[in-house]
Amino acid sequence: SEKLLKLAASVPRESLVAPGTCFGKFTKSQKFRLSVTALDFLAPYAKYKVWVKPGSEQSFLYGNHVLKSGLGRITENTAQYQGVVVYSMADVPLGFGVAAKSTQECRKVDPLAIVVFHQADVGEYVRNEDTLT
Repeated sequence: SEKLLKLAASVPRESLVAPGTCFGKFTKSQKFRLSVTALDFLAPYAKYKVWVKPGSEQSFLYGNHVLKSGLGRITENTAQYQGVVVYSMADVPLGFGVAAKSTQECRKVDPLAIVVFHQADVGEYVRNEDTLT
């Protein structure tokens, strides 16, 4: 935004890496790991979504995977290992992860099976307050 660029102009060039929002970091194996700071930009354009029940929201926000028992809805034709955005039942984006099971497998699996692997959630703002950039 223009407001951010104007504020960045007051910082010396040697101290400034880049103005903007950090979307994630590269791991040592050169894979890109998305950060929760990218959620606001990704959520409106997500093709695959998962909604969690109110009782499972807290568990997801503490960094746990989503179990079948906590699954409210899932987008049709979601493939296994597909990236998904996790929403509350009130359509509030909570975070994102990777689908552990496809939509068809989710219907048949037992209630304690993991259906979404946790990747990032808004609870990280509190948990990793000092290291989040």
